[in-house]
Amino acid sequence: AIIGRQMDKQAEKIKNTVPDAKVERVGEGIVVEFNSDVLFGFDQSNLIAKSKTSLDKLVIVLNEYPDTNIELQGHTDSKGTQSYNKSLSVRRASAVSGYLNGEGIRNNRITVKGFGETMPKYDNSTTNGRAQNRRVEFLISANEKMKTEAEKAAGK
Repeated sequence: AIIGRQMDKQAEKIKNTVPDAKVERVGEGIVVEFNSDVLFGFDQSNLIAKSKTSLDKLVIVLNEYPDTNIELQGHTDSKGTQSYNKSLSVRRASAVSGYLNGEGIRNNRITVKGFGETMPKYDNSTTNGRAQNRRVEFLISANEKMKTEAEKAAGK
C-alpha cells in the first residue's frame, strides 16, 4: 500500500507535467506511452526534436523519484522481417535510454527491451496505426531501496 501511494503520486505528477502522455497505473507500477511524440519514422531509431521536448518533461519527474526503475520497451510496426523489427525495436529503446542517461537518469535504473512487431496496440493495416506502433513505452516500478523502506515503514 505504501508503494502504491508513492506510485500514485508519481503517476499524477507525470500526468500533470507531461500532458501529452498516456499514464496508466498497473499493479504497483506505472506505464507511460506518448501519443505522438516519442514515435519514430518508418525504419528510424533516432529521436526527433519533439520527442526530446516530451522526454525532457518526463526527466523532471523521474529525477524527483530516484528510487524507481525504468524499463524501456521498444516496438515497431509490422513492415519488415521479424528479426529486423526486433533489432529496430531495441535500437529505439536504446536511443531513449541514451537520451535519458544524458539528461541525468542513472543507467543502473534503466532496462532496455525490444519487442519488434509482436505487441501492436494499434491497427497495422492503417498508416496511422503503423505510426502509433512505432513507439517506446516506459514501465516505472519501485526499486529495491523503495521496497525495503516501504517494508520498514509498514512494520512501524
